Amino acid sequence: MDSALLRQLIERVCQAVIARADHLTDLDQAIGDGDHGVNMKRGCEAVLAEIDGTAAKSLPEAMRAIGTQLVMTVGGASGPLYGTLFLTLGKELPAEPDLPAVAKAVKAALAAVQARGKSERGQKTLLDVLGPVSDTLSTGSFGSLTELSIVANQAAAATVPLQATRGRASFLGERSIGHMDPGACSLALIVETLVATLEGLNK
Repeated sequence: MDSALLRQLIERVCQAVIARADHLTDLDQAIGDGDHGVNMKRGCEAVLAEIDGTAAKSLPEAMRAIGTQLVMTVGGASGPLYGTLFLTLGKELPAEPDLPAVAKAVKAALAAVQARGKSERGQKTLLDVLGPVSDTLSTGSFGSLTELSIVANQAAAATVPLQATRGRASFLGERSIGHMDPGACSLALIVETLVATLEGLNK
């Protein structure tokens, strides 16, 4: 994990989220405050503005820096949740992680986000993607990184028939059914982009 790779991963993820900001906002307008895409775009732009310094850090330090930036700039419910996710990864990941270390760090991040949001899987939140991704990493039951992307996207799609019981969407009751959770969608996009970038390096 050198600075060039770290920079590329940060750039690709932030650019992907910014490019899909309108879609994320559309999803949030259906069941939330309608600002998820705008907030995530603002956070990613802030991360990109500091990318030279962030990419020069070790992986754990970079994750903590990103987490801090997201807490400060994203706002809404997503800022604390995504901030907690990256801050915990920064605390748990070693500078040169192997698969077991990544699985352990993601599992810790899952627990931290659950505690921060006082929520569980099945409540139509980003946990419905983070949980299956963590499970897959922990069991090692995948043949390639691409399968992690599939798991994330299928998990995001599986939030469509759920009724939200946490967050602003919970106020809608049964009317929240039939819409993908925007947080689950953005997290699946992040996983997909990380996987595509890493897979691209192996070709």
